[in-house]
Amino acid sequence: MALRTQFQNSSEIGVFAKLTNSYCLVPVAECEAFYSVFEGELADVIKVIHTTVGGCRIIGRLSVGNKNGLLLPNSTTDKELQHLRNSLPDSVKIARVEERLSALGNVIACNDYVALVHPDLDRETEEVLADTLGVEVFRQTLAGQVLVGTYCALTNQGGIVHPKTPVEAQDELSSLLQLPLVAGTINRGSDGVGAGMVVND
Repeated sequence: MALRTQFQNSSEIGVFAKLTNSYCLVPVAECEAFYSVFEGELADVIKVIHTTVGGCRIIGRLSVGNKNGLLLPNSTTDKELQHLRNSLPDSVKIARVEERLSALGNVIACNDYVALVHPDLDRETEEVLADTLGVEVFRQTLAGQVLVGTYCALTNQGGIVHPKTPVEAQDELSSLLQLPLVAGTINRGSDGVGAGMVVND
């Protein structure tokens, strides 16, 4: 099922929310229409948690997660971390990393089994990512773009990548990830598919 929504007149909902198979994070703000879409669709299945990351509402760009875990930048406050620990299911691991590429949602795309990461991501962050989210990690670019989280959206069923990703590269990546992939756009032609949507299984 696909639903359309906006966050305060922005269609880039992947910037503001993080959706996985075991939880959903939405920003603390006055935007009832946005929340009602998530809570109306998900509340019976997974928990919808209102939070901030580093005092910011751009949760989807600052964090990366799946059903197994949640990775947050060092800018996340102790209070925010404690709120998330208290709110997330007990099975979800949480880690805060010291990473210069702190917009983790821009530089990492993942599902419950694999992750694509920016080629320059710190090795220590890669290890914490693999351990916290329980994923196999691949350093990758998409159509020459290093911000794989911005230009890709993955689920356990498949994924969508930057529209200028060559067919050969799509096939190679599909084989590597063991997922069907398609190139495409969102929001009337935007190539930032990871920023324009949130997806789960």
